[in-house]
Amino acid sequence: MKLFGTMKINSKGHLEIGGCDSVDLVEKFKTPLYVIDEDLVRSNCRLFMNNFTLEGIETEVIYASKAFLNLAICKVLEEEGLSIDVVSGGELYTVLKAGFPKEKIHMHGNNKSKEELAMAVENEIGRIIIDNRQEIELLETVSKKYKKKVNVLLRVNPGIEAHTHEYIQTSKHDSKFGESIFSDDIYSIVNKLKESEYINLKGFHCHIGSQILDEEPFYFAAEIMLDFINKVKNNCDFITQELNLGGGFGVFYSNGDDPINLSSCLKKMLNIINEKTKELNIITPKIMIEPGRAITANAGITLYEIGGVKKTYSGKKYVFVDGGMTDNPRTALYGAKYSGYIANKMNHEPVEDATIGGKCCESGDIIIKNIKLPLVDAGDIMAVFTTGAYNYSMSSNYNKLLRPAVVFVKDGNAKLTVKRQTYEDLINNDIPYYQ
Repeated sequence: MKLFGTMKINSKGHLEIGGCDSVDLVEKFKTPLYVIDEDLVRSNCRLFMNNFTLEGIETEVIYASKAFLNLAICKVLEEEGLSIDVVSGGELYTVLKAGFPKEKIHMHGNNKSKEELAMAVENEIGRIIIDNRQEIELLETVSKKYKKKVNVLLRVNPGIEAHTHEYIQTSKHDSKFGESIFSDDIYSIVNKLKESEYINLKGFHCHIGSQILDEEPFYFAAEIMLDFINKVKNNCDFITQELNLGGGFGVFYSNGDDPINLSSCLKKMLNIINEKTKELNIITPKIMIEPGRAITANAGITLYEIGGVKKTYSGKKYVFVDGGMTDNPRTALYGAKYSGYIANKMNHEPVEDATIGGKCCESGDIIIKNIKLPLVDAGDIMAVFTTGAYNYSMSSNYNKLLRPAVVFVKDGNAKLTVKRQTYEDLINNDIPYYQ
């Protein structure tokens, strides 16, 4: 069992996080419940801000909001000095409503709508990351309408395959994201952007995947991209001012995961960039990265109430919780692995293997396979660790289950930051049909 941040076992033998007893949190906020350790979020922000720095290189740390986004996290990120990226109109709307500095907002997306681009242009956000050829014309049309010149990066694909699940590899040659740096017309795309009346090309963006546990692909991507911008300089007479190397820094979910040492990796990345730019005799661009999971994942846990306990004819034991793939679809989607324990029995010895199953009407509704637990009773509290990224943000109402509440915990105080859905919320947008 691996505990993170402020998590500990208190004198009652209960899991404590942010100075709050998990059993008390359940009594007050019910289950399922997402709990975010604010101190650990802030600590992770500072890890990136303090280590992604090198004299002579301008840097920027941009939080990838798709990992976890609500109004509260925007405030924390702003206070810690990070920028933020969004990938949809909904994410952009949320960040704008939070009052986040507009100049520090970056917008991604491989199929941005005219309405989404209009929201970005009208609000004069910091950067729009153009994904493909067609988007150039669409953005020009929108920018012309608002009579505003927009700062952009062009997302390119360096063809690097990081060792991760195929669904979260984003830089293979057949990826849906970006334009390949090996494409015959990549330089004509750069020239088109360079010559645009309404677009100001600042540089390039790439992202090689997610949940990467090997540091070498990050260094390789940096070198490949610097070689590319040198070729752009020679072929297009364009000086790259900014280079965004994306994110993908992996975290610990379960036994077998061995995350990289972020502080040394970040410093080494910048040193490699520094040496490579000298070798190529090019101006060092501003360097950006986009951590998301690495900031929030380990800071989150999900608490469930255990209902039924069942042993099948084959001898397999199920422990059923009052949530499932609706609040954590990653096991069903990726085969993701999680760790956890009984929050009210943290001092009890594990004595049996069990599979944690959800309440959805799907055989694949499993949260954890083959976990060692103490004897479990109905009413116990199951804590699943490392759910601070891609759980709340990917949650759904399948089977008409309610989306959980979200609380931030810090110094013994729990602050509700997202209300639990109600049954009335489920049908709020329904329009009755009458014969």
